[in-house]
Amino acid sequence: MKNLLKNMGKKSKKAFIHKLSSKIKDRVLKDYYHLIDKNRKLIIYQNQKDIKNAIKKKLKENLIQRLILDDKKISNIINSIKKIIKLKDPTNIILEKWKRPNGLNISKISIPIGVIGVIYESRPNVTSDIASLCFKSGNSVILKGGSEALYSNLILSKLFRKSLKKNNVDENFVQFINLKKRKVVDYLLTNMNNFIDIIIPRGGKNLVKKVQDLSTVPTIGHLEGICHSYVDKDANPKIAKKIIHNAKLRNTAICGATETILIHEKIIKKIGNQILNDLENSGCKIIGDNKIRKFYNKKIKKASIKDWSKEYLAPIVSVKSVRNIDEAIDHINKYGTMHTDCIITQNKKSAKKFLDEVKSSIAMHNTSTQFADGGEFGFGGEVGISTNTLPPRGPVGLNQLVSYKYQITSKGAVRK
Repeated sequence: MKNLLKNMGKKSKKAFIHKLSSKIKDRVLKDYYHLIDKNRKLIIYQNQKDIKNAIKKKLKENLIQRLILDDKKISNIINSIKKIIKLKDPTNIILEKWKRPNGLNISKISIPIGVIGVIYESRPNVTSDIASLCFKSGNSVILKGGSEALYSNLILSKLFRKSLKKNNVDENFVQFINLKKRKVVDYLLTNMNNFIDIIIPRGGKNLVKKVQDLSTVPTIGHLEGICHSYVDKDANPKIAKKIIHNAKLRNTAICGATETILIHEKIIKKIGNQILNDLENSGCKIIGDNKIRKFYNKKIKKASIKDWSKEYLAPIVSVKSVRNIDEAIDHINKYGTMHTDCIITQNKKSAKKFLDEVKSSIAMHNTSTQFADGGEFGFGGEVGISTNTLPPRGPVGLNQLVSYKYQITSKGAVRK
């Protein structure tokens, strides 16, 4: 195992040295999505192996749903790659340029990061998204997907390598670790710092925490997506109902799903009941604080302090009453995970206060938290959402997968 991983690291480093033109990168990606399109039946066949194994292991239904690849999801994968092709190559761009009185001509140039290690779970579309984004941004990538999606990940990574080979590009720009041993992740985190420049975890809280705690190289990621939607006293009832329904129930299994709803105490009867009735009628379980339980017209379970820190990833939502916008902001900054938080209001002053003061990497106004996605941001996709205080923050797409260097020229300048 150790020798295999070190050899993969060496191959990734070697591949990264080769600087490719934007034209070649786009040609590889174009051939890749054509290969995916031509091999739909094979991809679904391999995916069915994963589904059968998941059912045998009695995985939760929401995890199985994330695992499934069908024609529609394969088309989404292809469309995502097409979007990435249309985006401008983020490397070798002059970000800034200036001249100094000391004779130096200084340019700040965007460059690839290097070798990116990605450890992820469940959704096999992550394989194609990450491989495409890393390649377009000039990085080589080592992928370690979850064992539950092994066959799906293998076929998608093999097709990418086939496209690389067809275009006479080093196949090792994209490598997939075909090992199920748990020690693989430990070794990647603690013994590959000579080969991997950054690690990106994408999955559940336990995986991300392990990566952040053990990794000897920098990491990008987020622990949980405890996202909030705050319904302000000046909210439009129709807009609030529509946004909350979508933010919670469009897809409960993604990290951008709203997990806690905050409602201004003055509108619990007028607007809150409409919102909560709509959620319950759509199959959502509601857990509320004392004031919500008092004014809501149906019986619901009482919320505890622990419920404000739960990422359900299911049709369950915690609901809390707040006296004002300050209490809402304080609650979010205390219990949130700096992922995505929204205010629903027609009051522009309140909206600005909220957007300025929540610590979230993505702060929204009258917008469903489900838009917390690199594709929706126009990034062509994402390798994940970063809640780090230091950049990158929010969806990590093409332009976030580069670093920079300073290039300096002069006419023989020497320092006095």
